[in-house]
Amino acid sequence: MKCVFRKGKVLGMDMKEFIKEAERLNVLGIQVTKDNKMEAEWYKEAQCRRNVYSVTKSFTSCAVGFAVQEGLLSLDEKLTEAFSEDLPEVVDDHLKAATVRDLLTMCLGQEDSHLMAEQRPLYEEDDWVKMVLEIPFAYKPGTHFVYSNVGPYLAGILVQRRSGCDLVSYLTPRLFSHLGIKRPMWETDPMGNSFGAGGLFLTLSELHKFGLFYLNKGKWNGKQLLSEKWIEESTKPSDTEYYSYLFWRGEYNSYRADGKYSQISMVLPDQNAVVSLVAECRQGEELMRALYDLVCSKL
Repeated sequence: MKCVFRKGKVLGMDMKEFIKEAERLNVLGIQVTKDNKMEAEWYKEAQCRRNVYSVTKSFTSCAVGFAVQEGLLSLDEKLTEAFSEDLPEVVDDHLKAATVRDLLTMCLGQEDSHLMAEQRPLYEEDDWVKMVLEIPFAYKPGTHFVYSNVGPYLAGILVQRRSGCDLVSYLTPRLFSHLGIKRPMWETDPMGNSFGAGGLFLTLSELHKFGLFYLNKGKWNGKQLLSEKWIEESTKPSDTEYYSYLFWRGEYNSYRADGKYSQISMVLPDQNAVVSLVAECRQGEELMRALYDLVCSKL
């Protein structure tokens, strides 16, 4: 077990109170950076690459940003154009209205969640693109929030098709190599495509770097890699107040990459801070409350 406190505001009893909660809630490590300086870090066990689950979605959002920046796709493009070869025989009006932007907001228009972890091993179909586009679009896109893996999966597929490579290969020269992240493992679908909604493996430090990249609005080591405009657009509230483009919104004007069992990298622009943690927590709401009250409120 390792506990390190550095000079700054995240010191003393405030952080120690959080660590008591962290141990109870099975947090495995936390890093806190403010003003681009590491203020505190604590580890229950040594770092290793772990499945960060739906944090992956935020990396897919980032990949979409690079693709938009490079002119490979447009958020206003209709899904009927982007996936013209994969459409069902009957295309309903709501599917006709859906755009690439709708893939990023959890307001795609389908009624239920699909491609979730417990569902994926059970599908008989190998072509998941055609499979999910056959699911009825019950609602007008942008009107109903339904948390599902369909949108980020299709967004990742579109980036791969337009770029001609998988998401790891696409992000390596644009993001990973700059952040010092060696080629990571990423779950694939039965056709070998990177699964844009989950299954990326990272260490806590690698996850934290991603948060810092967003805090610094797409700049790393003095170089603007991803446009500041995209960072701002993709992290502000969209059709809901609590979600943006595959990032969750939260208290203190924060936004975060957030995965199952509390894999988190939270960006707090107003405090110029990033808080990241990895965990095996089954009480996510309790942990978020502790994080807000005992860490974020002290920054």
